[in-house]
Amino acid sequence: MRFTSLVVELIRARPRLVVWLVLLFQAAIWLILPLVLYRSPPGDVATVLAFGREFQVGTDLGPPLAFWVADIAFRAAGNHIFGVYVLAQICNVGALWALYLLARAVVGGQQAVLAVLLTMTVTAFGSSGVEFGPLVAARPIWAMLLLHSWQLIGQNRRNAWFAWSIEAGLLLLTTSAAPVLLLLVVGFALATPRGRRTLMSFDPLYALLVIAVLALPYVVWQVRANALVWPQWPSIDDLSARATHWGGLLGGLLLAMSAIVLLVILNSRWFSRASEEAPIIYRPPVDPLARQFVYCFAIAPALGGSLIAGIFNFDHVTGGAGIALLLWGLAVIVATGDLVHLRRQRLLRAVWAFAILAPALVAIGSTLFLPWTSAAEVPTSLPATAVASFFGDSFQRRTGHRLRAVAGDPRLATLISLDRGRPHLLLDATPERTPWLNTAKFAETGGVVVWRASDTVGTPPPDIAKRFPGLVPEVPRAFEWYVSGRQPLLRIGWAIVRPKNP
Repeated sequence: MRFTSLVVELIRARPRLVVWLVLLFQAAIWLILPLVLYRSPPGDVATVLAFGREFQVGTDLGPPLAFWVADIAFRAAGNHIFGVYVLAQICNVGALWALYLLARAVVGGQQAVLAVLLTMTVTAFGSSGVEFGPLVAARPIWAMLLLHSWQLIGQNRRNAWFAWSIEAGLLLLTTSAAPVLLLLVVGFALATPRGRRTLMSFDPLYALLVIAVLALPYVVWQVRANALVWPQWPSIDDLSARATHWGGLLGGLLLAMSAIVLLVILNSRWFSRASEEAPIIYRPPVDPLARQFVYCFAIAPALGGSLIAGIFNFDHVTGGAGIALLLWGLAVIVATGDLVHLRRQRLLRAVWAFAILAPALVAIGSTLFLPWTSAAEVPTSLPATAVASFFGDSFQRRTGHRLRAVAGDPRLATLISLDRGRPHLLLDATPERTPWLNTAKFAETGGVVVWRASDTVGTPPPDIAKRFPGLVPEVPRAFEWYVSGRQPLLRIGWAIVRPKNP
């Protein structure tokens, strides 16, 4: 007698329900865990909020949309980081739901569930999905853009042009990789007969008009700021190092999708006694153009994004790992065939659950146990709320005015900028990055200058003392880590610059 688990029956009968259950399960993990473990925002979230607070049309960090919506979410939550965590999970859920809609149009609803389940195991949708910024904000927009691109090219649905144009414009306002991604879509359309027929109408002209209206403010800022500069090509001597860097980025992408590879191997015939006993997930035949579409946008963003990042020595894959690996789960399902046998279901479920929970276990281990085994700092263990409250309250007690600006150590300054008064951030070492404030204005409005204290006197570092002559350091303030372990107390030196024009 063939045994079929409840999970398989749910996939067959209620695919959308299964997708929503697993998406909300993963989102709940990464809403609860940061609130319990993290004492400071992960990654560059504090910098994103500090820049978003100014509502600039553009900065050196790229297009403005992600920074704007991060600040709006932060304010909507009562100046609490929980709003940004919710926003990050909305982006992750939105990207995977759009992937399900695309997969359903290609392989049917049942196998679309398998594509989403595989994609969820990619580590980019785990702990790094909490680090809201342009890379996370671009994921749902790119997923929706691919969905409507397939509706235009493969299904000839002209009513998708308006949504496609909005998404293209928003993508340009979200990530610097948008022109490359849009060129991939246009290139695929031009390379296929059905795509060329789609472009042979007046609809693309209206779409270009909508895109131009949305992206115009940012383009104007780029022109006025002389930001339209192509990255410098590497010299001959640097090619070897850049090739090594490219290989490292490709290796990182392969590592991020290692759970997909493991699940495919475990589901192969090597680990099954009889394939006819395994339950089958069926799909209708796949359109050959759909197969080309999925393979193209699974391979091209990963290969091209890593190559561009390797050539120009970027820190991460162009567009981010979440975009580069978004369609790999669907690509595996498309390549599997019309019949997907689910062999050794208990083992597959266990491995899938471990792949989903592994990033959470790593986050718990690094927060609770790493401080006892190493003296290295855990960035998310910085007591951000205590630090920001102390310096905001100290400035107000000393001067009678709320803290309006903060400068000094960039990491500490960005954390203090999240205080309830939302002081402006001044990156005094690189003031061109914070054009809303400079040293002269800082001296007029007053503020706090902070640094890592290296002694009990609180002597400021030479570079800070040079940029702020006449600083009178206060007694350094010591803060406890979330888990102290082998780490010494966090000692912060500080000085108050009193406002000249209260």
